[in-house]
Amino acid sequence: MSQLDLALAAAVSARHISFLESGRAAPSRAMVLQLAEALLLQRVTRNQLLTLAGFATTYPATPLESEALAPLRAALQDMMDKHAPWPAMLCDRHWNVLRANPAAEGLLSSLGSGPGEVRNVVSLVCESAAATESIINIDEVRWELLGRIRLEILAAGDDPELRVLEEQLKSALGRAPLSQDHQRRPLVPLQIRAFGRRLSFLTAIAHFGTSDDVAVRDLRLELLFPADDATRAAFA
Repeated sequence: MSQLDLALAAAVSARHISFLESGRAAPSRAMVLQLAEALLLQRVTRNQLLTLAGFATTYPATPLESEALAPLRAALQDMMDKHAPWPAMLCDRHWNVLRANPAAEGLLSSLGSGPGEVRNVVSLVCESAAATESIINIDEVRWELLGRIRLEILAAGDDPELRVLEEQLKSALGRAPLSQDHQRRPLVPLQIRAFGRRLSFLTAIAHFGTSDDVAVRDLRLELLFPADDATRAAFA
């Protein structure tokens, strides 16, 4: 954004934005939050901006296992239980798997992520030989993930961990083109060889936006649904 664009979005003068950028003026705490709102920054990035400006953070980051989030944990577990027999897993903002239902654990194991193994979805898709062999449309899946990670980088600002995941995906893709089938299809399923079958899934990702807590807003619940009758029959 130009200084003028930001000034209009934040309802302050372009001259003041110029002074802030050049260091001729120091922002107040309220101004930091006003600029963060105008830039549509995520809660975690707003905290980082406040810290850089010399202020205490304003948005809490409550551990998932804390007593305060017991109702959220119960809701998450209920959603995952009711999603059975289909796979469901809970991830953080960097796509580390925090929890998984039995069906998802089975899929993760077939992709090379058993207990004690890599529990990051992006690293698994990029680096696991089992995942490369088992995911039939591996390049399509990597392209989808790359697009998602790039959008998250735009929203999160300077997040080194997301940048690492982006580089992993770019390296894994190399010069692999985006398939013509991918461009024509309205839905791009995740196609996997697992349990001696060819399985096909569509993915929905649920976010929790009714909280100012950084940790809560960064959670994403990934729900897999059967994309064809053969997959539905296999799980039934």
